[in-house]
Amino acid sequence: MKATRFLFFCSLLAAFASCHNNAPKTNGSTGNNGETVKIGVLHSLSGTMAISEVSLCDAVQMAVDEINASGGVLGKKIEPVIVDPASDWDLFAEKAKELLIDDKVSAVFGCWTSVSRKSVLPVFEENNGLLFYPVQYEGEECSNNVIYTGATPNQQLIPAAEYLMSEKGGGYKKFYLIGTDYVFPRTANKILKAYLLSRGVPKENIIEEYTPFHHQDYQTIVSRIKRFAAEGKACVLSTINGDSNVPFYKEFANQGLSSATCPIMAFSVAEDELRSMDTEFLVGHLAAWNYFQSNDLPENKKFVAAFKAFCEKKGLPGGSRRVTDDPICWAYTGVYLWAGAAEKAGSFDVDKVRAALSGLAFDSPDGRVKMDAGNHHLAKPVMIGEIKPDGQFDIISKTDNLVNPQPWSPLTSPDKDCDWVNHNGTYTR
Repeated sequence: MKATRFLFFCSLLAAFASCHNNAPKTNGSTGNNGETVKIGVLHSLSGTMAISEVSLCDAVQMAVDEINASGGVLGKKIEPVIVDPASDWDLFAEKAKELLIDDKVSAVFGCWTSVSRKSVLPVFEENNGLLFYPVQYEGEECSNNVIYTGATPNQQLIPAAEYLMSEKGGGYKKFYLIGTDYVFPRTANKILKAYLLSRGVPKENIIEEYTPFHHQDYQTIVSRIKRFAAEGKACVLSTINGDSNVPFYKEFANQGLSSATCPIMAFSVAEDELRSMDTEFLVGHLAAWNYFQSNDLPENKKFVAAFKAFCEKKGLPGGSRRVTDDPICWAYTGVYLWAGAAEKAGSFDVDKVRAALSGLAFDSPDGRVKMDAGNHHLAKPVMIGEIKPDGQFDIISKTDNLVNPQPWSPLTSPDKDCDWVNHNGTYTR
């Protein structure tokens, strides 16, 4: 299934056996001019976002192990330099600068929240680094120094709202938009509101509310949602991130709300988050992603089995009971895209690798996906999943073809587009 697979150095296995140990940054002795090529891993291993980001670090290391086992990239073994920005947005920028300037990594794989990505963006642009960003985001950005393997709004937000409004999705007419208070939820909801209004939903049928990171008390908010949903045909569009999802869903059930009375469509809850949640009262709630573990493709079955075996072999918490999800898939895929582009370019030079990524196709766990020819985003399918009692998703809707990414939403920025080949980035149509 994969282009390359290989065995990781024993010494590095000891140093990086688990992202869960808040692994310190390590410095290799040979760098990119000897037997190894360095990459940076920039994911929160502690703090409020660790619930989501630790598994992305694990996925990157699994890809590294496989690629090293197949001979490496351009004859070199990959040496990951792992740092912990600890869910601290300023620390993300500091650690990114260390990776690029001190460790001289060839690429960095990391970030989850848009605020962390925005924090490191000037560092990558000023130092011509390359960041592979694996999580869905709000769009309205198209940096020459970021490879966006997560979803754009037209690959997640809009299809989700469209589904809920459809007869198959329940024909919902009232929408409660709740999110964590930072750039992704606020911009995502700006786009969602524009879409809902364009479809004739009255303003009074759209409510928008935000809570800070690590918020734990949702009693008052859920009471408001309950009143909003009392007359029926109401749903929730949730951009709550991190560990706040646990008390939100719990309070939702405590107040007697369910998927039958007011379904939650989540944009930041996947199988990995559900591992730490009581799924008894989550059954029937929804999520929109581009990948689910339950995808029945042969390549995905191999990926799921390999990830479970990797976690078991490394003694990671959960072991063979670990799950895969959308960000895990794209964190893993990002390493292979970088490796494939380096092989295609015959170089680890950032400019040459970036050029080689244009139009590059790859057989991911989600099937064949393809880098856009000009905007540094990934074309892939869109899926809606319904939570099952075992914490997995029943895929209830899936596009027939790959959905091309739109970094700038035609709903809120109809005059803008992005093309780094013909227009030097974002341009006015």
